[in-house]
Amino acid sequence: MIPAVRALARAAMAARPVPLAGLQARAELPVRVDRGYLVPAEVFALFAAELTDRRAAGGPFDALCVNGRRWFRSRSVYYDTPDLRSFHGHRRGAGPRYTIRERLYEDTGERQFEVELPGRHGGTVKHRQPLLPGDPALGAGPRDFLAAVLARAYGLAAPADLHRSLETDHLRATFVTTGQRVTCDAALLCRDPATGRTLRTDGGLVLVRTRTAGGPARADHVLHSHGIRPGAFTPYAGGLGALHPELAAGRWARELRKAFPAARPRATHAGGTPADGPGGGRKPPRDGGPAATPVSGPGGSSSP
Repeated sequence: MIPAVRALARAAMAARPVPLAGLQARAELPVRVDRGYLVPAEVFALFAAELTDRRAAGGPFDALCVNGRRWFRSRSVYYDTPDLRSFHGHRRGAGPRYTIRERLYEDTGERQFEVELPGRHGGTVKHRQPLLPGDPALGAGPRDFLAAVLARAYGLAAPADLHRSLETDHLRATFVTTGQRVTCDAALLCRDPATGRTLRTDGGLVLVRTRTAGGPARADHVLHSHGIRPGAFTPYAGGLGALHPELAAGRWARELRKAFPAARPRATHAGGTPADGPGGGRKPPRDGGPAATPVSGPGGSSSP
């Protein structure tokens, strides 16, 4: 078994279970501050043991449990314009920024069309609309929803030329306590829909993302105590940058080298990359219909 998957499973099984309704009641956090960490599996085991210790001050973190399962397969399809407007907005960290994706929770069959926007003080605001089975991710309903979100946030028209730009697949366990949530992903696989090329993150790393309503909280302090600091890695920016090294800006190079040993990111100055021009050097396939064909899971098995 992949070391990160083993560590994830053991941590989830050691925690007390909490149903989805309980997680939402304690830490729904649609507006939140996210911090991402790349954590070696052996450090993650220590981190998770501290979080879920029932003697911990403030009480333990519990693990999301749905239908007896405590870790779940999640697949996402990210959408962007031919010139990768969303990607480059996040890379530059300036101007209107948004992430557009379809997410499928495989173990429950739930599908969501999601739009994430930056919030205040480095936070994130997530807007979601459920998708029914068979609904095209870029159908009239989701496009109207996207248009309303971007108009309200930026006074912008929604891009009409969206295409699949990246597909991801990962295993996730979620831990929660009041006002705090921690998502932990293992075996993240990224696929370029245009070429079919895939890359998987280092099997010894767990991608941990802490989610709070404000500043660093207990989970962050525990990671800091183990010498782990937050980085700029996100599945979309990281996956696309690893698959296309010419897109990887300097501030992401260290995280990409760590997360994707098989990739060879090319560091560039922080002010720009060779892909800043029209098209970014690549053209995603046209797709206005249903989500892409699912990618294969990690070992036979995840969020800016």
